[in-house]
Amino acid sequence: MKGKFRIVSALLLAALVFAGCSSSGGGSESKTLVVYSPNSEGIMNTVIPLFEEKTGIKVEVISAGTGELIKRIESEASNPYADVMFGGSYTQYMTNKALFQDYVSKENDNVIEAYRNKTGYVTYTVLDGSALVVNTDLTKGIEISSYQDLLNPALKGKIATADPSNSSSAFSQLTNILLAMSDDGTYTSEKAWTYVSELIKQWDGKISSGSSAVYKSVVDGEMMVGLSYEDPVAKLIKDGAKNIKIVYPSEGAVYLPAGTGIVKNAKNLDNAQAFIDFLLSEEVQNIFGSQLTNRPVRTGAKVGSYMAPFESIHVLYEDMDYVYNHKSEIVERYTKLYAGLQ
Repeated sequence: MKGKFRIVSALLLAALVFAGCSSSGGGSESKTLVVYSPNSEGIMNTVIPLFEEKTGIKVEVISAGTGELIKRIESEASNPYADVMFGGSYTQYMTNKALFQDYVSKENDNVIEAYRNKTGYVTYTVLDGSALVVNTDLTKGIEISSYQDLLNPALKGKIATADPSNSSSAFSQLTNILLAMSDDGTYTSEKAWTYVSELIKQWDGKISSGSSAVYKSVVDGEMMVGLSYEDPVAKLIKDGAKNIKIVYPSEGAVYLPAGTGIVKNAKNLDNAQAFIDFLLSEEVQNIFGSQLTNRPVRTGAKVGSYMAPFESIHVLYEDMDYVYNHKSEIVERYTKLYAGLQ
């Protein structure tokens, strides 16, 4: 009996050792994590090394555009390579919810209530808000604190914007304007669309090639003001631009979330969950706002002097489901309106 016990024990021990070495599941033995991300180098070079240092987990990062990464996750669905998708707009997750699995972080209650994880499959980690970028040298004596102020005749032909039909930031500005200038809280308000018509006339037929061209034309002095978004303008100011400022329209600014999701059937599930918790932690959220120029999603997180505190901004909350489901209708109405005014 004693000899048989030794043989069985030895076989069992060998089996356990083999299982531990070959495991690709999400257990505590695994010290790896595969992250797909469209995020900038600034974010990745700050966040990933810190996560590795804090946890001892080795991270493999694969960077590409959001659409390309989503297609890759879809093609790998039967045998996922990625554990986490870090970054991408909320619409990408709404469209592809079947590719991600539910996880609600233990930090969820520390998130601004409107951006908490209520769906299960996506955790919002940073926010991006529509804003105006104003050239302070060229606009001396001109009040620009609201969307209404953009109708000042002195600004005609000097307002930079991209095309909402092919620029995500310009489309976000359009829906922000519709909500901010609405008299009934809807995106079909005739009052809001009348304002859009007047604003189009102020553009004087000048449309920038893309979102980056908008803020660059303002900082370069080609335009007085631009319909832009917070992150790149804050970065310009942080990096030393002295002739521009961010204006948060007094009628209200919409902040849209960027998300992170755990890939369905992720092989390193425990580590993926730890990564989500890490992104929402006070330390990392403070880094987003004070070392980088990303608006934190955590309540009370710190931001640099180049961004206004969240509490001081008149924030409007987009009906994300409505805008997602009616985007083509909004774009079509804008396109017809623009064409008719040329």
